[in-house]
Amino acid sequence: MSKTIYIAGLGLIGASIALGIRRDHPEYRLLGYNRSQESRIIALEAGMIDAATDCFEKFAAEADVIILCLPIKQTIQFIKKLATLDLKEQVLVTDAGSTKAEIVAAADTYLAPKNVNFIGGHPMAGSHKTGAAAADVHLFENAYYIFTPSLATKKDAIARMTDLLSGLRARFIEISAQDHDRITSQVSHFPHVLASSLMNQAGAYVSDYPLTNNFAAGGFRDMTRIAESEPGMWTSILLSNRESILERMQEFQARLDQVAHMIQAGDEEAIWQFFEAGRQTRKAMEIHKRAGVDSFYDLFITVPDQEDIILAILEILRGISVVNIRINEENREDIHGILQITFKNKRDQQEAFRRLEEKTSYSISIE
Repeated sequence: MSKTIYIAGLGLIGASIALGIRRDHPEYRLLGYNRSQESRIIALEAGMIDAATDCFEKFAAEADVIILCLPIKQTIQFIKKLATLDLKEQVLVTDAGSTKAEIVAAADTYLAPKNVNFIGGHPMAGSHKTGAAAADVHLFENAYYIFTPSLATKKDAIARMTDLLSGLRARFIEISAQDHDRITSQVSHFPHVLASSLMNQAGAYVSDYPLTNNFAAGGFRDMTRIAESEPGMWTSILLSNRESILERMQEFQARLDQVAHMIQAGDEEAIWQFFEAGRQTRKAMEIHKRAGVDSFYDLFITVPDQEDIILAILEILRGISVVNIRINEENREDIHGILQITFKNKRDQQEAFRRLEEKTSYSISIE
């Protein structure tokens, strides 16, 4: 049976969700709201949606499901607006916000009294790219898609959402809004604070030691990649999850103080244990397992340091979606480097491995 799905916000997340719904439910009617005309035009021309508007209220009454893919403050504003509109009796409302407690509280305050079915949502995937032009049907594959039920959530909400979003190929999980915000404060929100702090520190250090910019490769690059994220979004996240993030910062400061004491005391054993504990903890995390939060699939290729070698490899991989590519050990003295190519799913990784084994003599490994 055909249904009408209304996606408010046609940025990377909203447009990618639309593509996922299209993949498994081509018979569904998809409507979109976006303030920017550019993303509306892109989404329409690409067939992501069937109709678009810059007036949120226009399609709300037609929808069986409404998905709010908007900044946190705007999501809360739209939840308040939905409580004033004449919606379908069985309408299901959800969101895609990076923090959940404030959004769920708004739903409980404004939608629950209206008997509107609401469930919080957070697809834990993203990209440095933005807008509908960056939409990717593979964006959520193997990533966690979190649902946070509340007082406004009816029994059918999760089943309806997992069916609707089956084309995302995500891993659906249910936790409380409070637990969501505590966990993401540790593994997502606080790391962004750290990354930007490291960049700001390094930026100040450059005035005294200009070569800092030249030597900032390897581990520093990996640790600070997320500092390039959009500032407005992260300002909103920090302010909507203050308590948990401040707790993480205070606890981390205590850990830094402990390490400082170890160094001051010259305690070699304690320092070794510090690094060993971190190493073992990371090895035990899902970072090294498939279908973790960032479920990427890597190929490592030993390549000679020759002009156009990367272009030649990418030509062999033409038609396969590549998430990331980089050369490890950039400050090397030998003639070979390790080219790391990242794929979103196992199928692409294995096809790339097959092609490269067939068409090159390079040493290739899978991790």
